This record gives sequence, C-alpha cells and structure tokens, in this order.
Amino acid sequence: MSTELATHPLLAAALELHPQVALRPEPFGALAYHYGNRRLVFLKHPDMVTVARALAHHPTLADALRACEVAERRWPSFAKAFESLLQSEVVRER
Repeated sequence: MSTELATHPLLAAALELHPQVALRPEPFGALAYHYGNRRLVFLKHPDMVTVARALAHHPTLADALRACEVAERRWPSFAKAFESLLQSEVVRER
C-alpha cells in the first residue's frame, strides 16, 4: 500500500449511505437522490454503487473496499470520490 493511500483519512472512516438517499441503478452506475437537500449525484461506476451499498456493513471505507474486492491501486480514486459524496451528503459518517 502506498504512503498516500495509507494516510488518506477517509479510508479509516466509518461511513454509510445517508438514510434520505435513494440509489437508482443505471448502466453507468447509479443516480443518488437525497430527499432532504434535493441533490442528484451520479455514481459513475458500478463498483462505486457496490461499495456505497456495503459501507454500513464494514467498520471502515478501507474494509468495505477490501470486501468488495476493489484493487488497492484504485483506493485513492475511491477515497476522493467518497470524499465528494460525503460533502454532498450522499454518505455520512456513522
């Protein structure tokens, strides 16, 4: 695991989909709609959807990525994507 990857703080965070978010599957991934803030966000890859659905079942984002068999070389891009989803309130810390 690279130093950048090992130190990304979000990988150690316990996350979950926000309870007011619905995911609608699409060929490219999914649309995430937040009923509270009315934001519509695109999850642009099916792997993102798989990990997002698995978050609540694992202690950390890194554990969810591992469980979903996401290659470690891809973890930095997932961490950035989930950072954006956290800011959009699609996911939240638990």
